[in-house]
Amino acid sequence: MREPLSKKIVGIEPSGIRKFFDVVSEMPDAISLGVGEPDFDTPWRIREEGIYSLERGRTFYTSNAGLKDLKKEIGKYLERKIGVSYDANKEIIVTVGGSEGIDLAFRTMLDPGDEVLIPQPSYVSYLPCAVLADGAPVVIPLQEKNEFKLTKEELEAAITPKTKILVLPFPNNPTGAVMSKEDLEPIAEVVKKHDIYVLSDEIYSELTYKDRHASIAAFPGMKERTLVINGFSKGFAMTGWRLGYVCAPERIAQQMLKIHQYAILCAPTNSQYAAIEGLRHCDGEVQEMRTAYNQRRRYLLHEFKRMQLDCFEPFGAFYVFPNIQEFGMTSEEFATRLLEEEKVAVVPGSAFGESGEGYIRVSYAYSLEDLKEAIGRLGRFIDRMRNR
Repeated sequence: MREPLSKKIVGIEPSGIRKFFDVVSEMPDAISLGVGEPDFDTPWRIREEGIYSLERGRTFYTSNAGLKDLKKEIGKYLERKIGVSYDANKEIIVTVGGSEGIDLAFRTMLDPGDEVLIPQPSYVSYLPCAVLADGAPVVIPLQEKNEFKLTKEELEAAITPKTKILVLPFPNNPTGAVMSKEDLEPIAEVVKKHDIYVLSDEIYSELTYKDRHASIAAFPGMKERTLVINGFSKGFAMTGWRLGYVCAPERIAQQMLKIHQYAILCAPTNSQYAAIEGLRHCDGEVQEMRTAYNQRRRYLLHEFKRMQLDCFEPFGAFYVFPNIQEFGMTSEEFATRLLEEEKVAVVPGSAFGESGEGYIRVSYAYSLEDLKEAIGRLGRFIDRMRNR
């Protein structure tokens, strides 16, 4: 038979996150700290509006770019949160999760051979989405000594005449690193100097625990060369509703919309109505979730310090990224043995790029009760490794 598969898709590795999730789902009494999904229910006002929209028969297609009222609320939200104004009719597209926005951006902007700078460790989708769009991924390894932030020097060293897009994945999955306004300012200057574009993935923008979230789009001259990706999965605990958005310069947004029209048509209708309610009335619920995550974050850092497990302090998302190099195992070996011996699932840092080797990602999107049990098991495992 003729080969049915594309060489490009065959060459892409499956997600390293799902591997451990699939194993733990079949293991009785296992505790998973591996999945980046809020353990909170979607706030009731949002759920109620979703139910109400179905009861009212709002089950038809919306416009391709999304409900006008939702785009207006997104615009108000971003002006309030990051200080950037967007035209709801021309610069905002409602997508099926933030992940679709990443895919749309790359497919819209990349020609074969265009380089995409991807700081790593980072979310697993950037590199394969760039490859699927015929781009050329260029990895920038981030370093713990810099708190896994991107520096001006690292960026300058990676830029070539073929560079077109820089991915800015902050607050970061898996490290929890954030970049402040002071951190972003020199990055913005380099971007403008070399005339490149930025894909700023801000899906964790609501989950920052020290300073207010800063967006590179807010710097002078940056809105016109920045695509902001965001959504409702993390901050609003709406993972299964599959709703995100991308804000981009009009010229780019209108071309992205063509791909969205042909591949998706529109985001789920009842999810869009529900999200309007969330943006208008659920700041309090988002704050409550953020406070709970911060409590868990501090608990984990305290316990890691007590067991002398090296871990820099992250200030964003809901992950910690402890260093396990002292044990002389790869991150996958460490995670596999921890799962087999203590029934605790974490994600190897190598799932997020080669620079994640020697670390594990621990999610605190779980109850304190589960975290305490898991940390007890992790402590036993570490004691055995140190005393072997």
